[in-house]
Amino acid sequence: MRSHEVLKRAADKVGVKSLAATLRLSPALIYKWCQESDPDDPDASGARNPLDRLADIVRVTADTDVVNWLCHEAGGFFLSNPPLPSESIATDLLLRTQTLVREFSDLLDTVTMSIEDDGEIEPAEADRIRNAWESLKAQAEEFTVACERGLYRSRPGDEDA
Repeated sequence: MRSHEVLKRAADKVGVKSLAATLRLSPALIYKWCQESDPDDPDASGARNPLDRLADIVRVTADTDVVNWLCHEAGGFFLSNPPLPSESIATDLLLRTQTLVREFSDLLDTVTMSIEDDGEIEPAEADRIRNAWESLKAQAEEFTVACERGLYRSRPGDEDA
């Protein structure tokens, strides 16, 4: 789905006039954001919208903190797509499974260390728990995507290896 389509769907949920009033912008601008924009077509009626601009910021800076912040504001988190999987099925499956189990163990260790000293979890300890949890989620997502991509299926000739 393209950015102007995403904005149009969101604006339609509350109404363009309501959204414009909340943002203190003109409804005309909101309508323009919800139309296709083409910098190479002077007759295109749309205007570059905030989503396109945020995508530009991420592309130019190669920094996903903007996306992380936005995801956090929406009640979630950002997880980039995993790298392309290796060709070694048996070795990679075993290593990926071990990594996933290790990440889970790290999370449990972090929680245990946080409450061992005084039975409470302080803000700095909660941050460490959050970081361990985010790392575990990332590893689990990479493993799941690799499974979905069929990485761990036998390929012709693998039986001989």
